[in-house]
Amino acid sequence: MRFLITGGSGFLGINLTRYLLAKGQEVVCYDIADFNYPERDRIAFYKADIRDRAALDRAMSGVDIVVHAAAALPLYSKEDIYTTDVIGTRNVLESAFAHGARRVIHISSTAVYGIPDHHPIYEDDPLRGVGPYGEAKVEAERICLEFRQRGHCVPILRPKSFVGPERLGVFALLYDWASSGHGFPILGSGKNRYQLLDVEDLCEAIWLCSTLPCERANDTFNIGAKEFGTVAEDFQAVLDYAGFGKKVRPLPAAPLIWALRVLEFFRLSPLYKWVYETVGKDSFVSIEKAERVLGFKPKYSNKDALIRNFQWYLANKHTFQGQAGVSHRVPWKQGALALAKRFF
Repeated sequence: MRFLITGGSGFLGINLTRYLLAKGQEVVCYDIADFNYPERDRIAFYKADIRDRAALDRAMSGVDIVVHAAAALPLYSKEDIYTTDVIGTRNVLESAFAHGARRVIHISSTAVYGIPDHHPIYEDDPLRGVGPYGEAKVEAERICLEFRQRGHCVPILRPKSFVGPERLGVFALLYDWASSGHGFPILGSGKNRYQLLDVEDLCEAIWLCSTLPCERANDTFNIGAKEFGTVAEDFQAVLDYAGFGKKVRPLPAAPLIWALRVLEFFRLSPLYKWVYETVGKDSFVSIEKAERVLGFKPKYSNKDALIRNFQWYLANKHTFQGQAGVSHRVPWKQGALALAKRFF
């Protein structure tokens, strides 16, 4: 099959590209960022914005499956988030089906659930997006349902935060502190359970949605690790692997959350509301539906995924020293948090 991946130069994009190439599939990557990986000569690449309908139309020729992973992340401006994540999603769906694609797999987020009051979270729980990103993700799903009601095959995946090779972003904070012999602060007691996901398991879920009969795949699924512990246990596994004998350090949540709100307002923190408002609380979804309907069987626990990502970080950190940005491809600026590092 011929796959088009929007956001193909990103963290999920490159991992999915490698996964599909290993299965003998044709891959088209579409992204506003350059595709600067060794696989460049094995794919077709379009450098363009999903807000550009004409460019999408040029890229869609002969495409069987679209994996829509492109998104403006929470650190982007409110306008860019809306125009990319909402208007861009509609563009992708319209272009794909106008050019004969069989299905579009939409990569959503568990951010659509907001800050829940119970766990686990199920697919039919209320959607309460927090902030421009969460709200845009909810609206993007509504657009997908609109196309599904027209008779199109539009599976929706809601992955937990996923990690693995090429993932930086907010997780670079943990890896930077661990690799330089520091402990790591966590909001609250650290006894809360916070589910993650390995990107390889997400690729497997995407493959299942690509290949199973439409009547099974054309639904909405939570995707996450099956095995996960507390935040303190899972983050401590990274510090233990680093080998400096450092520990996670629980800190009072309430005053720190207020401080992070102030720092975010003045753009002095890499953390945004949904991260710091949820990291000290339970956060896990039921994956029973994906297991039952898709046959989804995640291979990696939280600890496995975090350590696998950390191993990649250690092997490649010389290649992104000094870089910073707002995507998952680069470390996020630590801002005022860099000053706190010396105390850990």
